[in-house]
Amino acid sequence: MAFTEVRRNIRAIVSQMTSTYTALRVTSERRVPLFEGHVRRLGDGSRGALLDFASRAAPGVYRVTWNGRELVSELRPASRLIEGMPTRLVVSPFAGQRGRFAKPAPPSPYDSVRLPGVSSLLTDALGEEIYESCVASVLAWDGERLVMTPEEVPAVASVAEHEVSARFPHRRASIRVNGDWPLLLINAVAGTCAVMVPGRAAFPSDVRARLDAALAH
Repeated sequence: MAFTEVRRNIRAIVSQMTSTYTALRVTSERRVPLFEGHVRRLGDGSRGALLDFASRAAPGVYRVTWNGRELVSELRPASRLIEGMPTRLVVSPFAGQRGRFAKPAPPSPYDSVRLPGVSSLLTDALGEEIYESCVASVLAWDGERLVMTPEEVPAVASVAEHEVSARFPHRRASIRVNGDWPLLLINAVAGTCAVMVPGRAAFPSDVRARLDAALAH
């Protein structure tokens, strides 16, 4: 292998290791919902490149990476979230970690817990506490206000969850597997998504409508 090719391959590997990643949606108005959250995730230097991308991109869902110099995008299928989809409980592949972490680019350990048409609710090693879903954050409603999972649980640092935490009254508490609080999934691409969880009532529609409006901002 020629020296120049080896050097090129090394640069590609280093770029991949130092890149940041997000998944976002471009609307028909050439807007990116939760734009500031995506800039925060990618790094502030990405702002100009992300604005330029949004001004030219066709509406759709994209995977976007930023290596500090160049923004690379890939059109992807619509969100895996389907309204009313069934759920299953699976131990999180990150159950041994602590705290929020950057969204990993595919392929990632999340691939091992995803099934088409099913939302995997990811739990601690004992299967007692829900951390997140395989493609979204999890919110609960305790009858008075929103409940978000504690910041120390291992889960993706979610753009959507950050927006909700900044705009809505909430509390941090464990979401127990054997509890009965209504649940709602949220992410930056789909907004909100209701799921079927045995033993839990539907999430309040008026609260959900306010969340949808905030996540479309």
